Amino acid sequence: MSSAPTASRSLFDQPDARLDEHPEKPSDERDDDRSKGQGIDARSDLFAGQALDYYRPPESEALGLVRLRASDTGLTEIVFVTEADASETPRPNALTDRARAQLEEYFDGLRQTFDLPLAPKGTDFQQRVWQALATIPFGETRCYAEIAEQLRCKGGQRAVGRANGQNPLAIVVPCHRVIGSDGRMTGYAGGIGRKQWLLAHEAGEIPFDLG
Repeated sequence: MSSAPTASRSLFDQPDARLDEHPEKPSDERDDDRSKGQGIDARSDLFAGQALDYYRPPESEALGLVRLRASDTGLTEIVFVTEADASETPRPNALTDRARAQLEEYFDGLRQTFDLPLAPKGTDFQQRVWQALATIPFGETRCYAEIAEQLRCKGGQRAVGRANGQNPLAIVVPCHRVIGSDGRMTGYAGGIGRKQWLLAHEAGEIPFDLG
């Protein structure tokens, strides 16, 4: 079994700053659902000059490709993409190679935690939400209200959902483990089908065809 994730200062070593004094009102907890072509891809300028590679999961027909980006200090992007979105020529470095190897172990059922340096870009609040996501154990789930309570942001489910949807490090920072308070499969940037597949994989269930 691997050790707990090794995180960069930009993600996990934030001071215990106060959250927004005016948290968002609770919603139906779907704010982490984004339309294709929005969100991460709209911020592609943040990744200029970084290493780039792709990982093809064993169930690639169901899941598609995973795009990896890394600076010199840590992983900055791990997202699901289609073949059409994989037009850039790979330019891997040691960090993307390391991430590929650990993702392969994860999908082979040999890894439950990741040991990777992370360097995502985000606001202080987003960083704190992503930090909280990283504490959700393999095979377990949390609802948005529980994450908000963990961050001492009572009633902040909607703000948590929005930050969850902007997580640039899929799987490694497990935003797929956040569900609705009633157990519903709420939005996921990679698509609900992928979210269901990842949760089934972690539960030890036979992976299913996304259709």
